[in-house]
Amino acid sequence: MNEDAFWQLIEDCRPAGPDPEAELLTPALTERLAQCPLSLVTGFAEQLSWALYQLDRKEYGYDLSGDAFLYTRAAVVAAGRAIFESVLQDPAVFKPYATKLIWAENLLYVPDHAYKRITGEEWDRNTRYSYESYSNTEGWAD
Repeated sequence: MNEDAFWQLIEDCRPAGPDPEAELLTPALTERLAQCPLSLVTGFAEQLSWALYQLDRKEYGYDLSGDAFLYTRAAVVAAGRAIFESVLQDPAVFKPYATKLIWAENLLYVPDHAYKRITGEEWDRNTRYSYESYSNTEGWAD
């Protein structure tokens, strides 16, 4: 799955109304991915990890705990490509997510749930980029 397909899938699955914590988005994404070849599920996981990794930077940290920072970054991704790219261009766009503690933790588990629906097995996955907070050493360098 390439970057454009990743963002298009998120857009296609996003509800029309507000869903800041991706409570409606994530089941729709899981359902859609569970109908796809396994390669798209793994591709989605890679693109999700890459997006979260790009947001793992000190200018977005706002003194959040590791988990809070991860879940807040996930909310930015769940908000779609336009918001994600705005945050990359201007860290101030991230601030409302951090100060209001808008979290989309459940987005992190979409590939795992889709994988299990397809294979019937748990997925012990690794991606090229770690989405864990503070793993982007370049983003935290002085």
